[in-house]
Amino acid sequence: MLSGCAGALVPAAQERGYAAPPVARPAAATGLGVRSPIAATPIAPIAAPAAPATATTALMAGYRAGPALASLPIDAEAAQRARTAFAISCGSLQRRTDASGLTRGADWAAACAAAPRGGDARDFFRDHFEAVQVADGKAFATGYYEPEIAGSRDRRRGYEVPVYGMPEDLIEIDLSSFSDEFKGRRIRGRVDGGRFVPYFDRTAIENGALADRAPVIAWAADPVEMFFLQVQGSGRLRLPDGGVMRIGYAGQNGRDYTGIGALMRDRGLLQPGQSSMQGIMAYLRANPAEGRAIMRENKSFVFFRELTGPGPLGAMGLPVSAQASVATDPRFVPMGAPVFLSMDRADANGIWVAQDTGGAIKGTNRFDTFWGAGDEARAIAGGMSARGTAFMLVPKGTLARLGANGTAAARR
Repeated sequence: MLSGCAGALVPAAQERGYAAPPVARPAAATGLGVRSPIAATPIAPIAAPAAPATATTALMAGYRAGPALASLPIDAEAAQRARTAFAISCGSLQRRTDASGLTRGADWAAACAAAPRGGDARDFFRDHFEAVQVADGKAFATGYYEPEIAGSRDRRRGYEVPVYGMPEDLIEIDLSSFSDEFKGRRIRGRVDGGRFVPYFDRTAIENGALADRAPVIAWAADPVEMFFLQVQGSGRLRLPDGGVMRIGYAGQNGRDYTGIGALMRDRGLLQPGQSSMQGIMAYLRANPAEGRAIMRENKSFVFFRELTGPGPLGAMGLPVSAQASVATDPRFVPMGAPVFLSMDRADANGIWVAQDTGGAIKGTNRFDTFWGAGDEARAIAGGMSARGTAFMLVPKGTLARLGANGTAAARR
C-alpha cells in the first residue's frame, strides 16, 4: 500500500468532481524564480594550506589568526540578528563539548553575559570576539529555508505520501563507547536476526518497509515537494482547512546523503542555469519515472515530529533564525559560534551563527545559510551558491591560549 502512495512523482489524476489539493509549486513556476545574485568581492583569505585530507577537526585542519574585527565590513542589522541568535545558543554553547577542539565552554561566559545587553551589536562582536581562519579559509555556502507544502493530518484522496515519525526499531550507537579511535562517530541501524544491520534506505521505505515500524504523523500531497522538505529538514504543511501543521527533524535513517543536483549535473541532465532547486524540481516533474529513480539514489531518509513551539529547530534543539542561522560541520565550527562570511554573493555576507547541521554540510568552511519561510526565502535559498572566505569568531583570548597560529604539521 505504501509503495502505491509514494510511487508517482506527480499526484495521480483525480476523479471527476474531486478538487485536487493545492500543491505548492517551485518558485519558477509561480513567476518568482531564483533570486538574481548581487555580485560582491570577497575578502582575500590569509595565505595558508588547505586542510589535510585526514583532518577531522578544526584543530587538525590548522588555523590562523584572522583580521581585526574592526576592519571587517559588519552590517548593523545583520549583526543584531546574529547577536540575538547567539544569545539563544549561549546556554547550550557553554555546556557542550566543542568537537572542533578550539574552545571550551567556559571561554564563552563573558560574551554570553554581554549578549542580552543593549547597544550597537557591531561593538558587541568587536569587544568580545577575535577572528580565526580554519585551514585556507576558502568557503562555500548554499541556502535552505522552511518550505510550505500541501498536507493533511489524515490520509485522504490527493494526500497519499506518508510523513513518517521515528521508527521504533531505529537504533543509534555511539562508537566512542567501544574505542577512543571512534571518538565523535555514531552509526544508526536496526537489529535483524541477532545482527546489527544498516537501516532501510529510501527505496525500501517507499516500498513499505516501515509498515508497523513507524508512525505516520501526516500525509503530503506531492512526493517531489516532500523529498525537498526532507532535504530542508523542517517545514510547514498547509492543511485542507487552511490551518498549518509545522514539522521538524526527528531523526534520520543513518544512510549517506547524496545530493541529486550534483548527480544530475554529472550526467548532463541539467542545462546551464538549471542547477538550482527550482531547475531540479522542474526536471523531476517533466521526467516522472526517471525522477523517482534519481531521488531514490539519495538513500538518506528523514523522520519528523510535529512542532508546537518556536521553530524550526536546528541541531542544537533551539529555534533557528532567518538570515542569522547557518548549518555547519560541528567538527570544524563550534555549535553556537558566530562566523563571518565574505562571499562573491552579497546576500550571503555578514555574521551568521552556527546553530544547525546537515547531511551535505561536511568539512572545513562549508556553510548552509537559513532564509526563513515564504516565496522570497525559497527563491534565495534555492539558488544560493556562493564562494569566498570564512572567519570564525571565537572569544577573545582563545588564540593566546591555543597559540596565535596552528597547523596540523606543527602539532605532530
